[in-house]
Amino acid sequence: MERPSTRLEAAKAYAEHAWGPGTSRRVATFTDGTPYLRAGLVGQVLAWLIDAVVCLFGVGVCVVALALLHDGGQGLSIDAVAVLALAACFVVPMLYGLCYRNGRALGGVLTGTRLVRVADGGRLGLTGCWAMVVRTVFLPILLAIVVLSAATGLGMAGSRTSIDRAATRQLRDAGLR
Repeated sequence: MERPSTRLEAAKAYAEHAWGPGTSRRVATFTDGTPYLRAGLVGQVLAWLIDAVVCLFGVGVCVVALALLHDGGQGLSIDAVAVLALAACFVVPMLYGLCYRNGRALGGVLTGTRLVRVADGGRLGLTGCWAMVVRTVFLPILLAIVVLSAATGLGMAGSRTSIDRAATRQLRDAGLR
C-alpha cells in the first residue's frame, strides 16, 4: 500500500478504514491544515430545525406574553406589541445563541454536531449570537442555499462549518493533526 503524502490524504485513508467506504469524501481541513470530518447533511439540517423550533417556541411565548399585556390593560398599544413581537424574532435567537459558547446549542447536542470556525475549528464565542440569528431567522434562505449547494456539490464556504464531533476527535487522536 502506498503511503499518503499529505495530512489530508492520511485523514481520508483513516476515515475509510475507521468509518467505512465513502466517508473520506467528508474529510476536509481547516484553514490551519487540521483535518476534520464534516457533519452529514441530515445532521446539519436536523440541528437547524431543532434550533429553529426552540427559537420559534421562544418567540411564540414572547408574543403570547405581549398579547396578554395588551389585553390586560397594561398600557401597551397594539403598535408597541407589534414592534416588540417583531423584535422578539431577533432577540430570542440572539439570546439562544448565547448557548453557542461551546459551539453546541440543543440542535448540535441532539445531532452530535458542533458549529466551529473554519479557520481553526475553534469555538464561535460571542459570534454564536449572530450565528443563531442567521440559522433561525433566515432559515428558509439558508435551507435553499444548502439544498442548492448539495445539489451542485459546491460545499460550504465561509467562516464556519459543521463537523462530526466524535469522528473529528478520532482523527485527532490518531495523530492526524
